[in-house]
Amino acid sequence: MFPLNFQFLRKIPGQFYLWFAVIIFGAANAVTRKLTEIGNQNFTNGHNPVSLCNVLFVGNLCALMVLLVVYRKECRVDKFREISHQQWLNLSLVAIMAGAIGPGLIFQSLGLTTVNNVILIGRLEPPLTLALSIWILHERVHIWEIIGGIISFIGVVLTIILPSNYQSMGEVNNYFAFGTGEILAAVAAVVLAISTIINKRKLSHISLGIYSIFRTALGTVVFFLVALIIYGHDHFMDVFSPFLWKWMLIYGSVIVVAGQSFWITGLRATTVSQALLIGSFTPVVGIIAAYFVLGESPTFGQYIGGGVILGGIFVSQVGIWRKMSLKALNSSVDSTQKLGQIESKTGFKGM
Repeated sequence: MFPLNFQFLRKIPGQFYLWFAVIIFGAANAVTRKLTEIGNQNFTNGHNPVSLCNVLFVGNLCALMVLLVVYRKECRVDKFREISHQQWLNLSLVAIMAGAIGPGLIFQSLGLTTVNNVILIGRLEPPLTLALSIWILHERVHIWEIIGGIISFIGVVLTIILPSNYQSMGEVNNYFAFGTGEILAAVAAVVLAISTIINKRKLSHISLGIYSIFRTALGTVVFFLVALIIYGHDHFMDVFSPFLWKWMLIYGSVIVVAGQSFWITGLRATTVSQALLIGSFTPVVGIIAAYFVLGESPTFGQYIGGGVILGGIFVSQVGIWRKMSLKALNSSVDSTQKLGQIESKTGFKGM
C-alpha cells in the first residue's frame, strides 16, 4: 500500500502516480547538477559538501528507508530462506551492477558532460537490453520493437557525432565530441542493460520487495567502499555536514521518497503497457528540466539525435502495443518480473 493511507489518495488513478514519478525521475539529473553547483559556492573545510558521491550515498540511504517502510511485510526470515544460494549470488551481482556501478558511473558523467548528453546517451540502454534479450534469452519481440531500437541507437550516435551548432557542420574537427563523461554514460548503459538481463533470466520469481531492498542496501555499501578505495578515506568526510543534509532533506523527500513511492504505487495499480508508455517520456522530461533548472539548451546535435531517439521510442511503442494485443502482458501483479519488463524498455530510472 502507499505509505500515506489517506482515503483520497486511493481514488487517484495509478497512471497519475506514474506521471508524477516520471516528472520527478526526469528532473533528478538536472536537480543533482544544480545541487553540486550550489555546493561549489559554499565550501566546507575546503570541500564541496554536496558532491555527487555524497548526494548518491545519502540519497540511497533515503531510498532504503522508504523501501523498508513500503515493503516491511516482506522482510521476514521465511521469505529470505526461500531464496537459493544461486539466486543470492545473482541478486548480489545485480545489486552491485544496478545499485552501485551503474548509478556511480552516471553520477560521475554528470560532473563531466552536459545533463542532456547523459540523458540521450543513456538511451543506449533499452536497445542494448532488447538486443541481449533476443541473443541470450531468445525472447520473441515484435519487428516494430527491433526497428524502434535501431532508430534509437542511430539517434544516440547522431547525438555523439554531430557538432553543437549548424554552422560547424562542414568542419571535420567538430565531429565525434566524445569525452570521458560521454564514455562513462555509455558504459553505465551497458552495465545496466546486462543487469536487467540477469534480473529477467535469474530473478523473476524473487519478490519485488526483497529485490529492491537488497539491491539498494548492497549497492550503497559497495559504492561507499569503492569510493573510499578510489578517492581515499576522507572522501566522505562532509557526509554529516549540516549544509549537505539541509539540501538532502529536500532532495531525499522529493526525488527519492516521493519518486520511489509514486513509482511503486503506480506499478501496483497499472498494467505493464501503461507503465511502459508513461515511462518512455522520462528523457523528454529530463531535457525540459535541464533547460528550466540549469538553463541548458539542447545543441544542434542533441536536437537531431534527440528527435531521432523520440521517433525510435514511438516506433517501439507501436510494437509493444501490437504485442500486448496478442499476449496477455497486462498484468498488475506486483513482481520483479513486471519491473524487469518495464526497465528493459524504458531504461534507468535513477535511484
